[in-house]
Amino acid sequence: MKSPLTPPHDCPLCPRLMAFREANRVKYPDWFNGPVPSFGPLTARIVIAGLAPGLQGANRTGRPFTGDWAGDLLYATLLKFGLAKGVYDERVDDTLELVDCRIANAVRCVPPQNKPEPSEIKTCRQFLISELDTLPNVKVILALGKIAHDSVLTTLGAKISAHPFQHGSIYEIGKFKLVSSYHCSRYNTNTRRLTTEMFEDVVSKAKALALGAQ
Repeated sequence: MKSPLTPPHDCPLCPRLMAFREANRVKYPDWFNGPVPSFGPLTARIVIAGLAPGLQGANRTGRPFTGDWAGDLLYATLLKFGLAKGVYDERVDDTLELVDCRIANAVRCVPPQNKPEPSEIKTCRQFLISELDTLPNVKVILALGKIAHDSVLTTLGAKISAHPFQHGSIYEIGKFKLVSSYHCSRYNTNTRRLTTEMFEDVVSKAKALALGAQ
């Protein structure tokens, strides 16, 4: 039986993540505190694969990359390149809409210290598989960070050793093109591992590939 696109709000599949989620519900009862659903139209040609919800970002708001630093850079870039419209105001009731792209995390629940365990990535992969099986128009997958990159490769049945992660890499895997970027986290931007220009360049490449440009 095919997995749904989104796990149930009380998903029991990963005991450690479930315990962390329940502890956060006690601490922060007004937060979302559940598996965060993907965001964006089902007709999208680009899937942006993230790592996992941030504790005070998506885990709080219930929308990927909403309410943390990574979302500031991500959504500003998507707006600049016409892959989003409206206003991003760090909350789910702003006017932001994605255009021709959809965000799906490799792990749907917030992990302690932002570090999911390999077993949790494997368990949650069924939802990424379901996502790619369901979306009819996807041509490009933009992976943010090595964990998302590797999870996408495994989802597509490709060897990780044959497709090493590096910023700006582009691989053709079956009907998909996989474009990878350093994650747009505060740590990566503060250390200049990832600059705004570098991130804009990779998003621009992903959009061009989705439109069929070379």
